Amino acid sequence: MTREDARERRVTTGGVELCVAELGDPAQPTVVLVHGYPDSKEVWSPVAARLADRFHVVLYDVRGHGRSTAPRPLRGGFTLAKLTDDFLAVVDAVSPDRPVHLVGHDWGSVQSWEFVTAARTEGRIASFTSISGPSLDHFGHWINARLKRPTPRRIGQLLGQGAKSWYVYLLHTPALPELAWRGPLGKRWPGILERVERVPAGDYPTASLAADAAHGAWLYRDNVRARLRRPRPDAYAHAPVQLITPQGDAFLSERLYDDLDRWVPRLTRRTLPARHWVPRTRPDQVSSWIAEFVRSVEGGRPAERPAGRHAERFAGQLVLITGAGGGIGRATAFSFAEAGARVIAVDRDAEAATRTAELCRLAGAPEAWAEPADVSDEQAMEKLAETVHRAYGVLDVLVNNAGIGLSGSFFTTTADDWRKVLDVNLWGVIHGCRLFGARMAERGQGGHIVNIASAAAYQPSRALPAYSTSKAAVLMLSECLRAELAGQGIGVTAVCPGFVNTGITSTARFTGVDEAEQHRRQQRSARLYGLRNYPPERVADAILDAVVHDRPVAPVTPEARGAHLLSRFAPGLLRRIARVEPRL
Repeated sequence: MTREDARERRVTTGGVELCVAELGDPAQPTVVLVHGYPDSKEVWSPVAARLADRFHVVLYDVRGHGRSTAPRPLRGGFTLAKLTDDFLAVVDAVSPDRPVHLVGHDWGSVQSWEFVTAARTEGRIASFTSISGPSLDHFGHWINARLKRPTPRRIGQLLGQGAKSWYVYLLHTPALPELAWRGPLGKRWPGILERVERVPAGDYPTASLAADAAHGAWLYRDNVRARLRRPRPDAYAHAPVQLITPQGDAFLSERLYDDLDRWVPRLTRRTLPARHWVPRTRPDQVSSWIAEFVRSVEGGRPAERPAGRHAERFAGQLVLITGAGGGIGRATAFSFAEAGARVIAVDRDAEAATRTAELCRLAGAPEAWAEPADVSDEQAMEKLAETVHRAYGVLDVLVNNAGIGLSGSFFTTTADDWRKVLDVNLWGVIHGCRLFGARMAERGQGGHIVNIASAAAYQPSRALPAYSTSKAAVLMLSECLRAELAGQGIGVTAVCPGFVNTGITSTARFTGVDEAEQHRRQQRSARLYGLRNYPPERVADAILDAVVHDRPVAPVTPEARGAHLLSRFAPGLLRRIARVEPRL
């Protein structure tokens, strides 16, 4: 968002002039974005630009920030009561006849909690999305509850949040914050945000940073101690609330929100694997959740809360799974759908992919699409990537699952057999990582890549030379890619299942035998895997867990975990086991 994109106006309230910017159609629902400390309204530019085609988006510089004027004197000029006056003046100017949808980040969220719990704003707020900023009243009650009934766990929570709040103590120091911000800290702040928070370089923060930060210290001085000592007992939200919690927030503990259901009768929770400044680092996900929440409230229905595991983590995210026509791929698509993700099901069998997409919508995916593609075909994968990025956007999670099985001794495995296995099992993964992973990296908002390898990647077998080689290559590719993408917030996981009851056993090929023998071995393999009866749904659960916990390698099934341990601590024993010829 640039100044040329927005319509600006001045709103006078309480002796200050607020700079207010508007984007989008005023006839659409109004979304008001309130910035935090030490920001100005430009922190919201990426989110505002993404919302403007669907909503009337309003941003304003809080008093003393950006191009708004500061109160005189500063002391006592930033109380929550005066900030509430400012908010009401803005919404009366931009949306006099309809309640607005409020979104706050950092101190913008702290003051917005005041707005959404104050009696005089009731009826003016349709919904509230809170990001990285608690209610001071709720925080005060949270502290009091732990002091009145201390336990080791509760004391640990207090000490942990106390350590995270180190900057609050400094901001109460007379004159020191102003000197720091107008001096070395103000000059170094953009670089600190780039290095520590992964905030992209560009036109943020604005040139007013030093003055904004100096003025904004009074947000803390005027409010924090007084409100934490005497929190309001009636700080109940009078509008639906969506809570977005960055899991890597250096300033706030997730435990702060443990008691939030007490204060918010209608609460939707979201979590994000990111740090504090998500309006800049995760604008796609943040704007998607805001839009979904606003639409649900405007439609007069509760925001959909997917019932699947990890719904808070994956709801609204864009996930692509290859080989999604059946087996582990289909089960994984269902698990992401149940968690509320938007799913792209890819398979060379178009009908199977379409069926998976249909079932994903029934399972809870807000949107699901089918895309036919052969992962071994470079041109087909390039076309797929172009279609996906143009029609659906950049992926949040990629699961390279498509694979084929091949069994037989090294000397009965032909060059053509090797090419087929490596084209699908290895090159299919390479194509996916290269084409979709590159766009994740360019976007700069993180993501995750899952490559389905196998326990065969680290467990040698005289019967699986080609298959094991392809999966070992996938494992090493994943490790290398994880190292390269670590600094960009993109996780890479190699998932290594063992014996799983999927259709790959009945379609696996056996070298050096005639068709009749091949058919007999396929049937026997399918029967043995069926007796093992380890379902693909459990692998899918392991995949979601691996993404949530950013695991580098995820062995699945007891035999896969056991072989993984042996590969590290007793590789000689695995080599001896590999000499045994399986009887099929």
